[in-house]
Amino acid sequence: MSNQEIPEEKHLPSEQGDAHHGGVAVADDPFADPGLPVHKPRIQDIDERAAKRSERTVAMLFTLSMLATIGFIASYVIFPVDKIVYIFPIGKVSALNFSLGMTLGVALFCIGAGAVHWARTLMSDVEVAAERHEIAAPPEVKAQVLQDFADGASESGIGRRPLIRNTLLGAMAMVPLAGVMLLRDLGPLPEEKLRKTLWAKGKLLINDNTNEPLRPEDVLVGSLTFARPEGLEEEQHDFQVQIAKAALMIVRIQPDDIKDKKELEWSHDGIVAYSKICTHVGCPISLYEQQTHHVLCPCHQSTFDLSDGARVIFGPAGHALPQLRIGVNDEGFLEALGDFEVPVGPAFWERG
Repeated sequence: MSNQEIPEEKHLPSEQGDAHHGGVAVADDPFADPGLPVHKPRIQDIDERAAKRSERTVAMLFTLSMLATIGFIASYVIFPVDKIVYIFPIGKVSALNFSLGMTLGVALFCIGAGAVHWARTLMSDVEVAAERHEIAAPPEVKAQVLQDFADGASESGIGRRPLIRNTLLGAMAMVPLAGVMLLRDLGPLPEEKLRKTLWAKGKLLINDNTNEPLRPEDVLVGSLTFARPEGLEEEQHDFQVQIAKAALMIVRIQPDDIKDKKELEWSHDGIVAYSKICTHVGCPISLYEQQTHHVLCPCHQSTFDLSDGARVIFGPAGHALPQLRIGVNDEGFLEALGDFEVPVGPAFWERG
C-alpha cells in the first residue's frame, strides 16, 4: 500500500477526545452504577389533608365496587333473559347481558383503580435496591423477606387507615358473589319440576296410539297399553319434557294375581298404571311378559314385577316404578286420581 493511501494521524480522533475534530471522550467505566435518584416526597407525604383526600378517594372506589357487585346480583333478579333494550350507540342488546357486563366490569375496575391509587399516593414509594442472590435463599434471607413484608404492611398504613382497610375488605368479600351468581347459568332452578308431572285428579288417560280416552274394556288381560295425560299434545313446545315425566304404561292383571295390597287399592278391576320411565337411567320400558307380569327395560335389563308393586327383581335399577292411582269417571273413562306419589325416573338417588 502506498503512502498516499494511509490517512494521516491528525484526521483520527484522539484517545482523550478532541472537540475541534469531533472526538468522543471515553469514560473510565461505561457501565458504572449511576445510583438511585434523589427521593422526592409526594404531597401526601408532607400534607396530611392531601393524604386524607387520597384515602377518601380510595375508599370511594372500593365502595363503588361494592355497589356494582350489588347491581350485578340485582340484574339477575330484575331483567328477564329475553328482554332486549336499545343502547346508543351499541344498538339493540340483551338487557341482562349488558347489565351484567357493566356492573361486573365496574366492580373489578374500581378495585384495581383503588389499589393503584392507594399504592401511588399513600404507600411508601422509597426505592430499595437488593443484591442478587441464589434461588435457594438462606434462612436469614427468608427471615428478612418476612420482616420486609411486615414493614411493607406497616408502611402501607393499612393499620392506621381503617377506612381504606374496611372498604377494601368489603369490596374483596363481595366480588366473589358475582361468581356465585354465575352458577345460575348452569341451568334453570329445578324447584318442584322434578317432583311433579301433568297427572292430576280428573285427568283422563289418553291412548298414545288412538289419541282417544281409555275405557276399562279397552284394556285386555295380558295387554300392554301406553298412555299420556289429557291435554298433552305432540304439537306443544314442551311435549318432550312433559312426556318424559308423565309417560304411562297400563296393564290388566287378574285381581287375584296382584300381591301388593296398595297396588290393588290403586288399581281399577285389575287395571294398574305405572310410570314408563325406568328408575335406573330413564329409558322407556316397553317389554312385557304376560305370564310372569314382568316388564323389562331394554337398556340395561332392569326387571320389575307389576304384580308386586313393580319392585325390582333384577338389574341395576334402584327402586320400584311409581304407581299412578286410577279410577273411572261418570262417563266410564279411566282417569287419574292424583299425581305420582314419588318422583319418576332416576331424578333422585334418595327419595325424600
